[in-house]
Amino acid sequence: SSRYILFAHMLFNDSVQLLTSVLLYIFAVAYLHIVRAVCAVIVIMSSTTFYSSPLNLALMSLERYIAICFPLRHSEIVTPKRTILAICVVWFFGSINQATDVIGILITDPSFFLTSVFCTQENMLKTKWQVDMKIAITSIYFATVGVILLYTYAAIMLEARSVSSDRASATKARNTVLLHAVQLSLCLTSFLYGVIEALLARMTVSVFIHLRYLNFVVLLILPRCLSPLIYGLRDESFRPLFKYYFTCSSNSKSKPLCSHYRLVLKFVK
Repeated sequence: SSRYILFAHMLFNDSVQLLTSVLLYIFAVAYLHIVRAVCAVIVIMSSTTFYSSPLNLALMSLERYIAICFPLRHSEIVTPKRTILAICVVWFFGSINQATDVIGILITDPSFFLTSVFCTQENMLKTKWQVDMKIAITSIYFATVGVILLYTYAAIMLEARSVSSDRASATKARNTVLLHAVQLSLCLTSFLYGVIEALLARMTVSVFIHLRYLNFVVLLILPRCLSPLIYGLRDESFRPLFKYYFTCSSNSKSKPLCSHYRLVLKFVK
């Protein structure tokens, strides 16, 4: 269904974001200099997946909004084909900022990408207007997603109070949208990474090295791992899978419980 297509996209997007974040962190720790062209590819993927995360949350919230407020037309409006098209639009808007930067530099100074550089997102920004544009686009995207989450939450809450609605389904959908708001907050923690990194740089080298790693794990890695995990544990179809692989694969003593989960998994399939 469209709901699980969006969930699969969230997993893929977060996985790519984790991969590029780890690569950039390794480059930073090892003080590696690479060709700007290679760095540009990594930075573009990192930036695109970063912007795609909140936009995908908006799509997931809108899907729940249509399912509750327009249940009879849900299967007609939210089709797998339209969902994939919406994901393509998300990737277009997610990549537009970095793509504009790269195209602009290719036109004005093609040799810029042939030199070696310490690979960071900041080193791929050549002029001040690029920095201002990045801040503006980031603010617009997160503000828009925040408005969409507020609207869908309010609409689902009103629908849950109506006499004719399925209150149980509406309550679940409302809690899902609320979860998306928490996920959006987790995405926003990435903005704190650079600020805290600058503050840590003022400390001694030994303290900076240890706290820098902690800062990286807590603000960049952990939020990307928590979002799909929380969402998966809340879903009735995925919950048995999580319980099975977390208990049966690591504990051979719980055979009756594992047998029960196998029956549940067969039923789900």
